[in-house]
Amino acid sequence: MEAVSRGRRNAAVLSLALGGFAVGLTEFVAMGLLPEMAQGLLPDRYAHSTSDAVATTGWTITAYALGVVVGAPVIAALTARMARKKLVLGLLALFAAGTVASAVAPTFPLVLLARFVAALPHGAYFGAAGMVAAALIGPGSQAKGFAAVLSGLTAANIFGVPLITGLGQATSWRWAYLAIAGMFVLTLLAVLATVPPIAAAPGGSPRRELEAFRTPQVWMAAAVASIGFAGFFAVYSYIAPITVHVAGLSPSAVPWVLATIGLGMTVGNLVGGALGDRNLRRSILLGLGAVVVTAALFALVARYPVGLFVTAFAVGAACLVNAPTLQARLIAVAPRAQLMGAAINQSATNVANSLGAALGGLVIAWGFGYTSPAWVGAGLALAGLTLAVLSFRLDARRPTDKSEPTAVPAPVA
Repeated sequence: MEAVSRGRRNAAVLSLALGGFAVGLTEFVAMGLLPEMAQGLLPDRYAHSTSDAVATTGWTITAYALGVVVGAPVIAALTARMARKKLVLGLLALFAAGTVASAVAPTFPLVLLARFVAALPHGAYFGAAGMVAAALIGPGSQAKGFAAVLSGLTAANIFGVPLITGLGQATSWRWAYLAIAGMFVLTLLAVLATVPPIAAAPGGSPRRELEAFRTPQVWMAAAVASIGFAGFFAVYSYIAPITVHVAGLSPSAVPWVLATIGLGMTVGNLVGGALGDRNLRRSILLGLGAVVVTAALFALVARYPVGLFVTAFAVGAACLVNAPTLQARLIAVAPRAQLMGAAINQSATNVANSLGAALGGLVIAWGFGYTSPAWVGAGLALAGLTLAVLSFRLDARRPTDKSEPTAVPAPVA
């Protein structure tokens, strides 16, 4: 550790956060470019029914989410003994390849496949990069490490996604994905240059990581995250058509709405971290309750431009209050498999992404209108809130887990 200067340490953490920024771009840019993607990939259907084509193109969001769900636990288990820097570099290379494939795939089915492949390293990246950042920052800094990497994700939602959305609208959605692939290559080079060698956690093994799945509360916590976060994604996935066809704004306003959501997410992440340190359970319940209320308000006032911006901010803030608290909850219930716990959290979040986008597209296709996903979102968040209450009641009935968490690996000079 002494061999790593403060300047290099800061540069390394920044490089890992840059990776979080690129992941945020590849995950969320589709929300703002669904109309353009629908017109390019499904031109005949788009000409016949714009809403049907947009709803179908929403499956690209679902495909990415499913890739995260599959890739996160599998990669976390298979790479338990791999040196963390090598793991991060490999994951970034896979991100770049999958994103390039997304940009050049000629047909809708191939784009779906490419989005699935691009998502496979998502969960493992946040787990591994967060642990590397924690090791670089110093002992007792695990939460700070994860927060540093996640800060890139929230920054992407404030200005990265709106900028890339604007690029895609001005040129082509394919150029947007190529630009994101370039960001992954840049991150890979930065990590290669700045991050010192990081050993895997001592005692780590695939069997030990997979033991997390034997804990009922891990499944409960994952279900809370999956269903609760789905309430947000039901709204977020269709923000572009809501902005244009419900609020009556021009497509050029979509990046500004996305930036507003991103700003809300940043505020929510900070609030959630502060509240979670004081009372984790209460923070989770308050956060999920806030999603119920803000999603319902969004459905009611999104047709007014001012109402759209105000409630878009509120929905983003309410959702991200839950990000640090539900992450802490999953790590707490899987203390001996923290990489898997972090990966499961990402899987759960993207089950939510898939569920929210799919159900939102379904109610649109059924003719209930572009604001109907917000009502679905309120219902999903309410279901997540109910599951959280049940999970906490089960906590009171089980013995306290006194096992020690796995130590975060330290840099090797």
